[in-house]
Amino acid sequence: MSKALLPVDRLVVALDVPSAGEALALARKLSGRIGMLKVGLELFCAEGPAFVRELQSLAPVFLDLKFHDIPTTVKRALEAVLTLNPRLVNVHAQGGPAMLEAAAGAVRAHRERGGTTELLAVTVLTSLDREALARLGSTAEPGDMALHLSRLAMTCGADGVVCSALEARAIRDACGENFRLLTPGIRPRGVSVQDQARVLTPAQALEEGATWLVVGRPITQAPDPIAAAEAILLEMAGS
Repeated sequence: MSKALLPVDRLVVALDVPSAGEALALARKLSGRIGMLKVGLELFCAEGPAFVRELQSLAPVFLDLKFHDIPTTVKRALEAVLTLNPRLVNVHAQGGPAMLEAAAGAVRAHRERGGTTELLAVTVLTSLDREALARLGSTAEPGDMALHLSRLAMTCGADGVVCSALEARAIRDACGENFRLLTPGIRPRGVSVQDQARVLTPAQALEEGATWLVVGRPITQAPDPIAAAEAILLEMAGS
């Protein structure tokens, strides 16, 4: 499935800005050059569902809310946001099997009613490296943990995972070609990694089996966001 997507369909721009005005201005500039817009916690909490509906007139939306709670709470929270029919929603895989199954059940019921949303599970945040995991009390390597959580998410009914591109090949091999892999922490050549610990370039991420690439500040904070997006698409097309 991922191989059939064109580069523009595979580029997800993270609207990590504080207001609807800034987000909509960016979305209008980038319309036609991106496949999806990512709305995270900050923007969703500030602007709410009405803003998401307005944004969806410009591009499909990935609601990056990373739910992580008891199964019933996550199920009900998902049912609330699924009324928006976002392209993607996500939960933390570390919420456990019961929570993942409850989330998958909510999304499955939504699709049975004609919705088109897919569910992703967050494996290991790309801001976490081996040292950070050790401080949390884990002896696992980030890649090993991501692979384990991906297998769990697949067996619990998730459509795919959010993972570092560094883990994408192992997850793709373990979970199959139809399992979706959305990879943040993408940095074009010559761009600072900023607060991301585990990153690859757009071309490298696609070669490793990613379905979608999330790019934020290299586009949204560029002097010319349109030129930055087009340069990334060219890099993706040459992968």
